Amino acid sequence: MPLAVMRRAVRETVSGLPREFWWLWTSTLINRLGAFVATFMALYLTLDRGYSASYAGLVASLHGLGGVVSSLGAGVMTDRLGRRPTLLIAQTSTAASVALLGFMHDPVSIAAVAFLVGMASNASRPAVQAMMADIVRPEDRVRAFSLNYWAINLGFAVSSMAAGFIAEFSYLAGFLIEAGMTLVCALVVFAKLPESRPVRTAKETANEAGLGTVLRDRRFMSVVGLSFLVSLVFQQGSVGLPVAMGEAGFTPADYGLAIAGNGVLIVALQIPVTRFIQHRDPRRLLVVSSLLAGYGFGLTAFAGSVGVFALTVCVWTLAEIVNAPTQTGLVIRLSPTHGRGRYQGMYTMSWSLAALIAPLMSGVVIDRLGAEWLWGLCAVVGTAAGLGYGMLMSRLPAEEPAAQVPAAETPVVKVSVAEVPGAKAPVVKVSVVEAPSVKAGPVVEEILLEAEAAAGPPPQVMPPTPAGPTAVTGPPPAAKSRAGTV
Repeated sequence: MPLAVMRRAVRETVSGLPREFWWLWTSTLINRLGAFVATFMALYLTLDRGYSASYAGLVASLHGLGGVVSSLGAGVMTDRLGRRPTLLIAQTSTAASVALLGFMHDPVSIAAVAFLVGMASNASRPAVQAMMADIVRPEDRVRAFSLNYWAINLGFAVSSMAAGFIAEFSYLAGFLIEAGMTLVCALVVFAKLPESRPVRTAKETANEAGLGTVLRDRRFMSVVGLSFLVSLVFQQGSVGLPVAMGEAGFTPADYGLAIAGNGVLIVALQIPVTRFIQHRDPRRLLVVSSLLAGYGFGLTAFAGSVGVFALTVCVWTLAEIVNAPTQTGLVIRLSPTHGRGRYQGMYTMSWSLAALIAPLMSGVVIDRLGAEWLWGLCAVVGTAAGLGYGMLMSRLPAEEPAAQVPAAETPVVKVSVAEVPGAKAPVVKVSVVEAPSVKAGPVVEEILLEAEAAAGPPPQVMPPTPAGPTAVTGPPPAAKSRAGTV
């Protein structure tokens, strides 16, 4: 019975989404399955090339800086060139730069190419999110973003395990395999995904949303700021937590065991949690997830064993599962249709900027004040973000209406004209046959008007005569449908 319930839940979660979404989802999954370089980059630089840990940190920072720079540029490209061209440029550039990085030996060349890899690999994010918003109905977007986030984490979990085996064989092979799989993503986009950018009206073209428009949008920029705070907290799982556990005497294997719960829980719970949150108030979800993230990391100050560390990871992972798709859906809700790329680019920049600052922040706080202060600061930042979401979204604008219902899903209206003995005009009979997923609309009214015109002018009512009862002919009483009186 539980298996049958699970199958039904999965079927309900994945059903109803357009084919283009699944090709985009497949491209995301392939991309993350081949994400080897980010996993073993530090080991490659320190163990294989013999560089210092400081140099490895510098390369990682340059990679993050590339993502910050490209976020805004990719957003502009997404709106001007289109979603599909931006994806193709980003993915082919990523493949070329990753392959080139594998052949670099000079430290300056490695740092420069790592910056290019960061730019190219982050350039696809605004286009992916904008395209997803274009092709998925508003009521299904949270579900779609959750499935995409699930694919990202599933691919990363698999690639993280495979990266270790590939690195033992050859680091260069890891670079080339990632480049090849990124090219496969580009081929999927080229062959299966049409351009989804909405056609702009003359008014929208004249009033194009530039970066200045995005910066002047106070509500949206407030969301970007809150997103930066939340992502700053989440980044501590990969930058602050391993350092703190190392200083406390735990081994890298202990950290790996504790953090493994993050990927496992996301893969296991993303789909059922999505079914729970997709129709709930986004304000409450963002407030609760921000508090869970802050206090989940805050509890780390009291951890003294691997089991307790793993428990704190479970708390903030639940916050991550709820926050990621809800916040992405909010960004789409606040973005104008013709400016989705720029808005998504600004939102993506908040995460890239957090990835750049978080290592510096955690290092300074741990060195000068201690790890307990870092976890306490996470609790404060999470609380501030939760309060900010609560105040900001008190008057959230209404979500854009769903697309028009296709004609095939409209009730089937049968109109017949019959001669009735003794009547002075034909009688028009109207019947509504309900079809699956029926939504009555203006089509019914149009058919009735045409039928009324075909029947001719309405008959006149004759005055009663002494010979018998009144004889009245005319149209029958109005028919009823699920949509109301017809």
